[in-house]
Amino acid sequence: MQNIKIVFSYDGSRYNGSQTQPNKNTVQDIFEESLKRIGIESKLILSGRTDKNVHATGQVASLQIPSFWQDLKKLKNTLILQLPNSIQIKNIKKVNKDFHARFSAKKRSYRYIISSKPITAFNDNYLYHFTKIDEKIIKKAIKEFIGIYDFENFSKNGSDPVSTIREIYDIKFYKYKDFYIFKFKANSFLRSQIRMMVSFLLKISQGKLTIEDLKNQLQKKELKSWTLAPANGLYLSKISY
Repeated sequence: MQNIKIVFSYDGSRYNGSQTQPNKNTVQDIFEESLKRIGIESKLILSGRTDKNVHATGQVASLQIPSFWQDLKKLKNTLILQLPNSIQIKNIKKVNKDFHARFSAKKRSYRYIISSKPITAFNDNYLYHFTKIDEKIIKKAIKEFIGIYDFENFSKNGSDPVSTIREIYDIKFYKYKDFYIFKFKANSFLRSQIRMMVSFLLKISQGKLTIEDLKNQLQKKELKSWTLAPANGLYLSKISY
């Protein structure tokens, strides 16, 4: 047996999330079914889970493969034929036995994309349409998230993590053509944390909340907002090791 790392992308609108579920319509389930057809029975270890309608351009998985799969280029091409077009392999590499897609990860990066123009039938699953964007106030407010905080008030109930303390290393917000883009980089994120953060920032942009409200929620003094931005605008973009 040998250990490999697979970097791949997927269209989250086609699946009920990334992690295996009883109904089998998840990225992990479809991927493992494809692996079994080519003689690989190992479970796929993902770097992290994404919810239904959340996409990935740089998801990472680790697994063990039989020794007869020495040619990783051939393995990649064979898997491409087995997988649906909604899951695309970017690269496959050998790794040492200690590598773990989730626990070896040092940083995780996400993007959230908003369209300033009306959504069409062709991009509805991949963008969030929002018009009232105050770039200046969002760029000012977003800096408050950088650092180490207890993000319990920015996470969805039911995730039950060991700790709700996370460190956000960097956040950027900018406009590119007709799109507004948020970029988040942290050691890891809680369930729905980014969507809740984006929702809060958009409410500040609308004048419904203030930067002071954001500070108070970060410091767990009061809970001002618990709504989520739509999942379809969120992309897991990179895992750093």
